[in-house]
Amino acid sequence: MGKSHWPFFDYLIVNLIVCCMLISVFFLVFISLFILIAIGVGSTTATTTPNYEDALSKSLVFFEAQRSGKLPHTSNLSWRASSGLNHGSQENVDLTGGYYDAGDNVKFGLPMAFTTTMLAWSVIEFGKKMGHDLHNARDAVKWGSDYLLKASCHLPNALYVQVGNPNDDHKCWMRAEDVKTPPPVYKVTPSNPGSEVAGETAAALAAASIVFRGIDAQYSKKLENAAVKAFTFADKYRGNYSESLSSAVCPFYCSYSGFQDELLWAAAWLHKATKNPSYLNYAKSLGCNADSDSFSWDNKYPGARVLLTKEHLLEKNQGASEFRDHAERFMCSVLPGSPSMSMKYTPGGLLYKMTGSNLQYVTTSSFLMLVYSKYLLVSKQSFKCGDMSVDHHLLRKVAKKQVDYILGVNPKGMSYMVGYSSNFPRRIHHRDSSIPCTNILSGAVSCDAGFQYLHSSGPNPNVLTGAVVGGPDENDYFADDRENCEIRQFWPMTRQCFGHVKRGQ
Repeated sequence: MGKSHWPFFDYLIVNLIVCCMLISVFFLVFISLFILIAIGVGSTTATTTPNYEDALSKSLVFFEAQRSGKLPHTSNLSWRASSGLNHGSQENVDLTGGYYDAGDNVKFGLPMAFTTTMLAWSVIEFGKKMGHDLHNARDAVKWGSDYLLKASCHLPNALYVQVGNPNDDHKCWMRAEDVKTPPPVYKVTPSNPGSEVAGETAAALAAASIVFRGIDAQYSKKLENAAVKAFTFADKYRGNYSESLSSAVCPFYCSYSGFQDELLWAAAWLHKATKNPSYLNYAKSLGCNADSDSFSWDNKYPGARVLLTKEHLLEKNQGASEFRDHAERFMCSVLPGSPSMSMKYTPGGLLYKMTGSNLQYVTTSSFLMLVYSKYLLVSKQSFKCGDMSVDHHLLRKVAKKQVDYILGVNPKGMSYMVGYSSNFPRRIHHRDSSIPCTNILSGAVSCDAGFQYLHSSGPNPNVLTGAVVGGPDENDYFADDRENCEIRQFWPMTRQCFGHVKRGQ
């Protein structure tokens, strides 16, 4: 691999995660945290080396495609326009902005906040290596954090966590720009709590506050203060948001892991943002001892433990030492050859967790391996999985192999990042990408009329550059089929194809 591309590899991992997340669904998420084109022109093959710098730039374009609200004149996508300018109007709140989830016209708060957290974490850890893309990465973080500030402005009485009814949205296939009726909004309150989404919102705001601390101190402090309020709300009014919001979030983004992981995750980020030891003490007091081999928009345990272990390895804070064992057991659960490995790998070498948007787990696991590799390198530490020794070189090697697979070094020679190389998915399960843009088809596309584009066998007219699809199955097989959203969607979707109604047939 050319050395010139390595500086962009670290951040690319994050973007892959988030792109995968948002598009399948964030994810967004997290996607929306990733990637690159083969050296030269033409298809990515097993004999070429991915161009991580190019992939990083493409991954950031994806976030522009997911934007809701008033779009700036600097947008790189001519096929997107401003939308959702009436969001929140029925409750007299401003909920414009933020990101649409996957290929839908709904803004789900839980995966969107996770996407924002992961984008911020990537900038914090690898921003200095991003070169000219650092500005765009910060813009992507800010588009999410600005929205979350609006959603949090009525705390402690309410936190707005969703715009749009997914059940209704799935009955239509429309461009976001053509949706004129204000969609319903959903909130959690002291009497109808949602500790998962409130905790993730707190984490996102705290992480974003670190990103902007040396750039805009006033904005950074505003984010930090809002993070504290969101965390206090999540902890004081404990409850499962899936129960409070029911069919508005389930089965799309049900919380399966409970809310303890979000409380731990939020406390970890607030400790990092504020340096207040009370948040570390809180994290320890939760007594979250169960291990997990997956890190996603739903389950934050592995990420929280890796973040807290940094405090131990790099800051020499012995108070955080208990999180190291958990963090390293996660690594052992995903590393090939580890005696405690619980993940599977495809014949082509892709980490495989489960059917439907599997690449979200690939990218999040790879990101944690890459971050932990950095911590081990700086602290000159290593660890063992049984008799297998693990150092920063091994973690980075495994993470790189997963990213390279996504970018085309795989049995099909296909890049699973849209727009990267000449061989990538063309039939993306995405409304705006699949319907001709307003510059070509100026009239509004109605709810029912849009289904002709969903059912079309042709490629999407608008290339969703930078999106990472759900990925291949356990045998490395992938079907480029817009209607097969179990395979085609971008992550963090565990929802897969729930609620999509075939119309117009």
